Amino acid sequence: MSALKAHEVARFLARPDLTEGIFLAYGPDTGLVRETAQKLIRSLTGDDPESASLVVLDGSEVDADPSILAVEAKTISLFGGKRIVRVRGATKSLVMTLTELRDDPGGAAIVLEAGNLAPKDALRALVEAAKLGRALPCYPDNDETLTALIRETFNQQGIRVDADVIATLREILGNDREITRRELEKLSLYAASSKVLTREDVLLLCADNGALVIDAILDATGGGHAEKLELALNRALSSAVDPQRLLAMTTIHFANLRRWRVEVDAGKTPRAVLDGLRPKPHFSRAAALEQQLRLWTDSALAVASDRILQTTADSRRRPALAETSLRRALLAICMMAASH
Repeated sequence: MSALKAHEVARFLARPDLTEGIFLAYGPDTGLVRETAQKLIRSLTGDDPESASLVVLDGSEVDADPSILAVEAKTISLFGGKRIVRVRGATKSLVMTLTELRDDPGGAAIVLEAGNLAPKDALRALVEAAKLGRALPCYPDNDETLTALIRETFNQQGIRVDADVIATLREILGNDREITRRELEKLSLYAASSKVLTREDVLLLCADNGALVIDAILDATGGGHAEKLELALNRALSSAVDPQRLLAMTTIHFANLRRWRVEVDAGKTPRAVLDGLRPKPHFSRAAALEQQLRLWTDSALAVASDRILQTTADSRRRPALAETSLRRALLAICMMAASH
């Protein structure tokens, strides 16, 4: 059986071409792995989920007693109905047992949940090669899939969103489907009565996830506020925000400052430059951005931009030192701003 591509999984879940066999949901997005397994089970049980016989096992249970998986798969339900065995935390230690069930699962559906598996992983290879096997890759949402999920969620609730809400949520969400779902449900509940959601609402309710803290890092760096920078960096990095992402955002920020500074040098006031931007920066950042345009000269911005680019290159060569390189570079640039 040829392996399913990530973009084919949703179509498969809507209409599975198998009702028995071994199904493997795997990938780095544990929330999406769990959601995929749940959707598959709902599809397999059809219109009568209550009649299904569902057994849930943990991978460690099966490791301790490999025979339990085969026993549960082959045990006929006293009340009939679809037999489904769900195994969480599945690993290649199940391969021997699954090999016995691969060609004759006895009508049962074995739904496995696993982490990110390499193509040559024994568990993934077994399922992909099995006639009665389907491997379902679960990778973090990209801009396209995340936008579709956001729109679908709010459309189902009849909630109207401002134009910049989706862009803001794309910055905040996407690393884990379960967290994304939870945050979207929270926003839907918040807007249940008004049926309107604004960017301010999103930042108020979801800021801890990333967007606001990244803005804080950028403005503290560009504004010369070392203490605020330290606090914002600690907050972002403790929330698993990738240092490479922060370097990329800082690169964009200083490129924008340099572009805007050209207009200031041509005679415009910083406020006039910011007012003329489309889309306009959020009003909460207007004062900080205006201050940065007054602090920095074009030549100083060029030096800062070079430092960021060099740090990005260094951190890619030595990923283990990415966080240290990020901290040093941003603090050095922050000190440049403070000295102006």
